[in-house]
Amino acid sequence: MGLTIGLTGGIGSGKSTVARILVGLGAHLVDMDAISKSLTAPGGGAIDAISQHFGPQLIDASGAMDRTKMRELAFADPMALAQLEGILHPLIAQEADAHAGLALPSQHIVYDVPLLAESARIWRNKVDRILVIDTEPETQIARVMIRSGWPREAIEKVLAKQASRETRRALADHIILNEGLTLQELHTEVENTWRLWNNANDRV
Repeated sequence: MGLTIGLTGGIGSGKSTVARILVGLGAHLVDMDAISKSLTAPGGGAIDAISQHFGPQLIDASGAMDRTKMRELAFADPMALAQLEGILHPLIAQEADAHAGLALPSQHIVYDVPLLAESARIWRNKVDRILVIDTEPETQIARVMIRSGWPREAIEKVLAKQASRETRRALADHIILNEGLTLQELHTEVENTWRLWNNANDRV
């Protein structure tokens, strides 16, 4: 039986790249962010509840949750964020379990969880290992500015809402420092961790 791995890292850490490498090595990926986006897409399972709770102005012309408006509301009103999470989290958990159930018996299941540290108690009991992709905050900011075109101030607000670097590192069973690495060097680091997992799995 494969291991269950919680994969996390702050915005701009390179976590999504690591997730793709792990899939290439044979992991079964459960992408929590993709599940969340599907639930808030047109026709998604959370749309009716979001519209009823926050009003139709939070649903855009396509029928999806207006992510920009919701982000602004959540930053301005912590209660709104808690209410949105109350809608989404049970639905995300159901979908995640269904996705995980598609794995082969021998596959490692990797849960890609952007906010794992923020709900650490749940995930510590759910997974066998936690892998943290670690990066300097300035590197995170530079990567996101290039990738998304967001202004620095917007990225700093996101970082301020996420768990600290120290908190994530304290949770980790394995840490990959994605700082100054080429893609090939990052691939090698991930492969080394993969071998550790396989050796550990042999002993289970």
